[in-house]
Amino acid sequence: MMIVMLATAMTVAMLIATAFALHQETERQRFNERRVKISGFGLR
Repeated sequence: MMIVMLATAMTVAMLIATAFALHQETERQRFNERRVKISGFGLR
């Protein structure tokens, strides 16, 4: 029973970490798109 609870806790922790990482990546992409729009000349 203890192993099942540990596996469940680890699964939930990994799902939260994945959601956080996806959120961070999305924010980074939005920031890069805004920077490109502001500069007006594409990537440097």
